[in-house]
Amino acid sequence: ERLSQRRTDPVTGERYHTTFRPAPTPEIQARLRQNPKDEEENIKKRLDIYYSNVKALEDFYQDAFYVNADQDPYVIFEFIESCVIKPLPCK
Repeated sequence: ERLSQRRTDPVTGERYHTTFRPAPTPEIQARLRQNPKDEEENIKKRLDIYYSNVKALEDFYQDAFYVNADQDPYVIFEFIESCVIKPLPCK
């Protein structure tokens, strides 16, 4: 939904979303264009490719960590920093 409803005003370059940030006037709304990458069929293809490759990537990057990006940016930064800057193991 987030991707498939994105639109761009070719005159100003301003970006809109039909649900979350609609165009302010009918005139602007009439001239909005959708990027072909944002059509539902193309989104589905990209998601299929992602899901077919994600397991191999997870296996390859075993030391990777997951980031919950639905948080305050400072909390995210501190989490990433704590994962990257680890004390060296003691022998």
